[in-house]
Amino acid sequence: MCRMALPTASRCIITDMEKGRIIRIVSSQYDVLCEQEIVPCIAMGKLRKGRTPLVGDLVEVERFANQSGIQKILPRRNQLLRPAVANVDQAIIVMSCRDPDFSTVLIDRLIFQIVYHDIQPLLCITKTDLIDENDAIYQTIERYRQSGYPVYTSNAQAASGALIAALKGKISVLTGQSGAGKSSLLNRIDPRFQLQTQAISKALGRGKHTTRHCELHEIAQGWVADTPGFSSMDFTYMEIGALAAKIPDFQPYINQCRFRDCVHMHEPDCALRQAVETGAVAMERYRHYQEVVTMIKQMKKKY
Repeated sequence: MCRMALPTASRCIITDMEKGRIIRIVSSQYDVLCEQEIVPCIAMGKLRKGRTPLVGDLVEVERFANQSGIQKILPRRNQLLRPAVANVDQAIIVMSCRDPDFSTVLIDRLIFQIVYHDIQPLLCITKTDLIDENDAIYQTIERYRQSGYPVYTSNAQAASGALIAALKGKISVLTGQSGAGKSSLLNRIDPRFQLQTQAISKALGRGKHTTRHCELHEIAQGWVADTPGFSSMDFTYMEIGALAAKIPDFQPYINQCRFRDCVHMHEPDCALRQAVETGAVAMERYRHYQEVVTMIKQMKKKY
């Protein structure tokens, strides 16, 4: 199978070292994509004393007679804990219309986690064949679009062509409800995804639950992590002052408040709250933001 080359800025420049991207980790073995060649590597001694390499990392590789080694991890734009992936471009929030039920609370909480890591959120609404054309969910979808969030729809028959185009040249992770159809969505986009994951599970055998494994799969001319992200709804690591500034539809109002340290809860002359009152910012998302801020304060008090 022909491998997709890395974006131009990330391609190997062969001097003393080669540059590439880690696309698969199994235990202590690393597969690094350099140009269109996958190079099996180990972590060199000095590297093992520092940061742990992650799938998605851009690295410097040195080849020796019998093996190749990762000598250096290049600076990361971001990183996630679950899945353990670096340099993620976008996170696709997969939410079903029915079975399980549609939830704006979960969508917004996932948006808050995603943007906090400087990752672009995309929404994919699945199982649209289970609702009629007048269902209120479509009004909610439109409100997200009006707020500037890319939204795609999918059903059992087809995946969105626009979503397929959005994957091109990007590193993506999928997150959302259990049962919303994340794997089914990827299988509709590219049937090879299921074959790849089945082959890996078979190869890892009984050790697949204890062996460290993460991989980027080449799908729709992009790369998708094979592990669902954001499995934990822990907000304790967040700084309240930084959160609002990262939420896309809040950003135009963040520096217009009377107080520079405004966290947009009950402060007077808060530009964000004024924007909510005029309808410029969705009231529902602002309420979800308030709930998360309250959760962060309560959790941090316990520590």
